[in-house]
Amino acid sequence: MGTLADRLRALALAMGAPGLLLIAFLDSSFLSLPEIADLMVVYMVTHHKSRVVLYAFSATLGSIGGCLVMYFIGKKGGDALVSKRFTTRNIERAKASFQRHGVMTVLIPSLLPPPAPFKIFVLLAGVAHVDVRKFVLAVALGRGVRYLALGFLAVEYGDRALAYLHENGVKVSLIAVGVLAAGFVAYLVWSKADAQKSR
Repeated sequence: MGTLADRLRALALAMGAPGLLLIAFLDSSFLSLPEIADLMVVYMVTHHKSRVVLYAFSATLGSIGGCLVMYFIGKKGGDALVSKRFTTRNIERAKASFQRHGVMTVLIPSLLPPPAPFKIFVLLAGVAHVDVRKFVLAVALGRGVRYLALGFLAVEYGDRALAYLHENGVKVSLIAVGVLAAGFVAYLVWSKADAQKSR
């Protein structure tokens, strides 16, 4: 697998932003390429700082595409895949949680750095038939924030950005999750107040 990862890395470097999109797509779908997309964002931004938004956008777009593949696999026949790894009771509980809090149950894991699991949440979102627009929004927001943050860290710290992320990744992710959760709660309160005014 290391050889394949090295070849993909070399291809991505030769292609630039489209190569980064391809790496993020493969990592979010069929292949497991831990941290390669993160490494590529940092490396590319370090060498072309003016393209930070382009590289973050490319990685985010690739990740959305790969996640959609896993989502539709989950939607079409994910029950069989998931039932091999989890008990029926746990699956039902997970489905109920996704149906209640679909966006947040995808958004939070999408922000977390490796080795935090993400694909299982993507697959379960498909199994639970989470609305595809909300699913795409959650992945776009989570991965977009993550890759932009990595890009800006690369602008600030260069190659040391990943070392910084390894040392402070959990703390940074928890702060980001806290901010998003607060925003989500504020949105729910506002929606409820708006609905009551409309009556």
